[in-house]
Amino acid sequence: MQIRLWNTNLKVRLIGEALFNMLFWMYFPFITVYFGEALGNHIAGILMTVPPLFSLVGSLLGGALADRLGRRPVMLLGAVIQALMFALFAVSPSHWIDYLAFIGLGLGGAIYRPASSAMVADLVPAEHRRQIFATFMTANNIGAVLGPALGAIFFFHYRQELLWTCALILLLYVIAIFILIHETRPHAANGSEGPTSVAQMFKEQWKGYGIIFRDKVFLIYTLAGIFALVPIMQLDLYLPVYVINHVPAQTLFTWKGESLVLGGTEIYGWLVGFNGLLFVLFILPVTKWFHNWKECNVFILSSLLSGVGTFLVGVNSNIWFLFVVTILFTFGEMVRSPVTQSFISRYAPEHARGQYMGADSLQATIGRCLAPLTVFLSTWIPPMGIFSIILLFACISIGLYIQLFRIYVEHPEAGE
Repeated sequence: MQIRLWNTNLKVRLIGEALFNMLFWMYFPFITVYFGEALGNHIAGILMTVPPLFSLVGSLLGGALADRLGRRPVMLLGAVIQALMFALFAVSPSHWIDYLAFIGLGLGGAIYRPASSAMVADLVPAEHRRQIFATFMTANNIGAVLGPALGAIFFFHYRQELLWTCALILLLYVIAIFILIHETRPHAANGSEGPTSVAQMFKEQWKGYGIIFRDKVFLIYTLAGIFALVPIMQLDLYLPVYVINHVPAQTLFTWKGESLVLGGTEIYGWLVGFNGLLFVLFILPVTKWFHNWKECNVFILSSLLSGVGTFLVGVNSNIWFLFVVTILFTFGEMVRSPVTQSFISRYAPEHARGQYMGADSLQATIGRCLAPLTVFLSTWIPPMGIFSIILLFACISIGLYIQLFRIYVEHPEAGE
């Protein structure tokens, strides 16, 4: 489905989210370092476990409100919160206010995302959703490649200017949403009776989530996703610890007698950049290659590639070998991402699509809580032991996906 044929809603969101995502990656990778320098690494490590909990609440609330109030107003709410938090961050006189603003940014983004994903599902036929989600991921990953390189300069030397720029971009995006984007909530959801008070509304929404989590298919899908994400998340967790501390300095290449020698920190930086570049170049072709694969097979392949690829990092410290295994675990993440969004958008009932999108974020939230255990355990367990644990998580996810698709039969359009 070519971009020129997209609905105006999707075009506006693609441009707005791509711009913001580049700015996001100019500050996000350096937040832990920033708070670590200000408050100490121990306190910063504890503080970083709190924002995912607020994001979880925001995702569940955003998903519920997207079905109750509509996609557009919830997207506006999430974007406005983020714009205000960037402004607060820019004028903040205290590191603790900075931290509250950072939590607010995560909360606003979490409220925004379920409504945004539900809007894609509302507008796009099932057979095109993988491609659309993959296109959004490509735009986002262009920012993930460029953002950290620019942020290394701007975040530490021009922080206020960067934060004000983020606030301005989001303000312009809020105006674009208000003027150009129309509501897409299905009529089935529109027809539901609204509660008479805020308390009743929250009670009704939590009751709805209770029904979702009693859904056996969705529950197994969520558990499988949690175990599958633990290996994928190691790129930002255990891999830097391992590469920086255990991979020796070595020559990347030699040219006319001159050698480019990289230490552990530089090697890790190259691997992260290579990971982002692979996403930008191959997410759309890979999505097209696997378009006719059944979702079950895609999920299993993803867990296998990410688990084995991450495990192999510990087998050999040669830099070119590390580039090869980076290809493996990156493709494991790449084949999975568009399919997860298309799966849940198709599985969710039309009237509760926003709620299911919000509940789907539990995978990433719980995964973020479990994934850092590898860093914690690395104090007592040698590297190959940690990589074996990571591989075990991948194997458990494969078993759960097999069980999932024994009780759930894919709709015909999944393989078209």
